[in-house]
Amino acid sequence: MNIAVVGTGYVGLVAGVCFADGGHDVTCVDRDQKKIASLQQGQIPIYEPGLEDLLEKSKARLQFTTDLKTAVEQNQVVFIAVGTPETADGSADLSATFGVVEQICKFANDKKFIVMKSTVPVGTANKLTLFCRENSRFEVEIISNPEFLKEGAAIDDFLKPDRVVIGCRSDLAQNLMREIYEPFLRNSNPILVMDNTSAEMTKYAANAFLSVKISFINELALVADKLGADINDVRRGFTSDSRINPAFFHPGLGFGGSCFPKDVKALVHTGQEVGVPMSVVQAADQVNDRQKLVLIEKMKDYFGGSGSLKGKIFAMWGLAFKPRTDDVREAPSLAIIKELDRLGAKVRAYDPVAQQTAQAASSVKFEAASSAEDSLHGADALIIVTEWNEFRTPNFARMKSLMKTHVIFDGRNILEPKKVGEAGFQYFCIGRHLLSKKGPT
Repeated sequence: MNIAVVGTGYVGLVAGVCFADGGHDVTCVDRDQKKIASLQQGQIPIYEPGLEDLLEKSKARLQFTTDLKTAVEQNQVVFIAVGTPETADGSADLSATFGVVEQICKFANDKKFIVMKSTVPVGTANKLTLFCRENSRFEVEIISNPEFLKEGAAIDDFLKPDRVVIGCRSDLAQNLMREIYEPFLRNSNPILVMDNTSAEMTKYAANAFLSVKISFINELALVADKLGADINDVRRGFTSDSRINPAFFHPGLGFGGSCFPKDVKALVHTGQEVGVPMSVVQAADQVNDRQKLVLIEKMKDYFGGSGSLKGKIFAMWGLAFKPRTDDVREAPSLAIIKELDRLGAKVRAYDPVAQQTAQAASSVKFEAASSAEDSLHGADALIIVTEWNEFRTPNFARMKSLMKTHVIFDGRNILEPKKVGEAGFQYFCIGRHLLSKKGPT
């Protein structure tokens, strides 16, 4: 089938390349001429494992262009994957979405199907349907098809999805979507067909629930810290219940990225609009904001108060909000760097792939190290923020020779406390009762 995908950001580019891998002829459209020129040369503007190789494999069925008019005229099905950023009140900014839909209505030369891949507020499809009726000479049907991609595993998620959610109004639309996704559903995982509103809400429900799980375990970890419990034992204990899925129950520095923070706030805003306070979801967001800085409090306690951090040099391992991506949107690293800068400390940070994106996104300057080891020279402490595999088995003897003070603040609980202690380091993590003492050594 011939498909157009408007938007070559994270979702649009992954979708376009994967559709081409599935045998479809795909036209990817973006107004950013520089990005399109790079993609035409096979250069990927984001870091996503496997994406570059898949693009090379599928390039015969892919084309990249800034020409939306021709793409609309030549394709009956047009996916929209443009940004829906958060506004000041937590709602989603749909200006780019409506702008693209307006252009599709203008360029339509016969019946078109617009498929919303972007995450949009519940009820958007209904608004777009009315908009198209008023602005197009031809029939335009809106299909809701939310994405469920995990950064760092997006290719597998798309090629082997747990489920495909489709919201539509007609049998023709349903049949078109089944044909498009048929190459990816040979493992018998379901296509779930429903109305547009339910499909839109499904996306928000999934992300909000996962956010609640993360904030719940993080709040338990704070209590465990105070009471001397080990959150890992607690987690194993309660997730052994067959009713409780252990996924996303790992304590840390909270969630970040392009989806969870934005979608949680958008769902809270939607609830306010219809007079239903989303208290649980809102609490999860508040807990997450607090959790990003929980290591700062441990550092203050260790060094002797807020003023004691002034002039200190902190090595930081990890900048991306999670491993296997260069995405730093809403990343805990940036919140920690900003707060340490406010307290007069300096940060020397290393990340395998997110150095440039973090420096571009950070509101304050920090030093970028060339390697994990390079970040440690003369450091008063090490902060572990992202659980990249290469950080899990460090050379403690080498670290000890480089660092000024032998203390580690592990925001992802990736190190084994006994080994760290035997190596001569003091160790502080999230929700685990450890025999570490206050004060530098």
